[in-house]
Amino acid sequence: MKNTRLVPFALACFLTWFVAPAPAGVAAQSGFVTVKGRHFQIDGKPYYYAGANLWYGMYLGSPGATGDRARLTKELDQLASQGVLNLRVLAISETSDLKRAVRPAVLLAPKQVDETLWQGLDFLLAEMAKRDMKAVLYLNNFWQWSGGMSQYVAWFNGRPVMDPDVTGNWNGFMDNSASFYQNAQAQDAFRFAVQRLVKRRNSVNGRAYDADPTIMSWQLANEPRPGSDSGLTAESSRTFVKWIADTAGFIKKLAPRQLVSTGNEGWMGTAGKRDLYQLAHATPQVDYLTYHMWAPNWSWYDPKKPAATYDGAWQKMQDYLNWHIDAANKMGKPVVLEEFGINRDDGAYSPAATTVYRDRFYTAVYGLLARRAAAGDAIAGSNFWAWGGTGRTHNADFMWKPGDSFVGDPPQEAQGLCCVFDSDASTIAIISAHARQMRGVR
Repeated sequence: MKNTRLVPFALACFLTWFVAPAPAGVAAQSGFVTVKGRHFQIDGKPYYYAGANLWYGMYLGSPGATGDRARLTKELDQLASQGVLNLRVLAISETSDLKRAVRPAVLLAPKQVDETLWQGLDFLLAEMAKRDMKAVLYLNNFWQWSGGMSQYVAWFNGRPVMDPDVTGNWNGFMDNSASFYQNAQAQDAFRFAVQRLVKRRNSVNGRAYDADPTIMSWQLANEPRPGSDSGLTAESSRTFVKWIADTAGFIKKLAPRQLVSTGNEGWMGTAGKRDLYQLAHATPQVDYLTYHMWAPNWSWYDPKKPAATYDGAWQKMQDYLNWHIDAANKMGKPVVLEEFGINRDDGAYSPAATTVYRDRFYTAVYGLLARRAAAGDAIAGSNFWAWGGTGRTHNADFMWKPGDSFVGDPPQEAQGLCCVFDSDASTIAIISAHARQMRGVR
């Protein structure tokens, strides 16, 4: 049931966005995020957070065609005013013929960088620094919506890019993406881009990226997997674990003061193999564990039948959430739930649709995380998927097209599927209350 006690507070939070002074530049910037045992610290003090996914942040910050710096700064103020001070952001994209890939992209071709979007990342990080926000920057994508691993493979195998939105062959696509790990030319091109970014100097504030405490973590990729569930072998498992350790070590040498993470989904992203998930995060080059939770995608929850499916789904979700926290406890590392979300009521996409079940879901997830954090367990923070802000789609099919505004849902999904719009006052109130709760954990 929706927590109606939050509604008046939600309205108050929503209204303060239009009357409260902007927080930009008020607080002095804190130092680097570090790891001490199972917990994060900043300047010797515990660091717990409620964050958001803002994958398109560098696109809004860009001086190019996708840019809207006025929107970006306004929405950073909105997020900061609600205590959302950690953002997970795409930092490298690849030009691609993939049907649903975002356009434009950072890499025009192997080792050919268009600086325009990275200038947008410069602007985003400079503005985040003013608000004492922290960024998790992911450097690749297992999926097709930003080019990603499949595009690297296509550049070097001499064949057209395998597009699951055209063929419907998702298992083949996943195994093809995983072939990236063993393609020497693809790895060389990827590391070239990573090194160039990590050693970049911000064109807005002059800071070297590898010396900027705004960057909490360099993340290997969005949801890297060892391949399809059906195609998993002992060899592909070993390849996956080795790629994570080797790539994390490569980044650690470039940026020793910043953290490195995988971006992996949890054991649902390792073909259901819990031991493989643990092996992938066991290397000392990976500073903390990550996991994601997608009950609708995994057929645990049906937004068209919420009353019939929510309670059973929540039981599975609790088990999933708790198992990964328990695993992190045993491994002695922090863990972050860095993606989670469900649909608006009845699976609607419109901002006008209600969010009764989503609000119930957010309240339950946040409550579990807060209880485990207060008990001293390894859960350190979360990033909901995703901030949609003032973005809106006007397309009848709700699918993104170049030139459209960004709403948080990536281009291969309906715009409005899981994002939180600036008009979702009740959901924002739940997020804000959780942010205050996590800041109070000691």
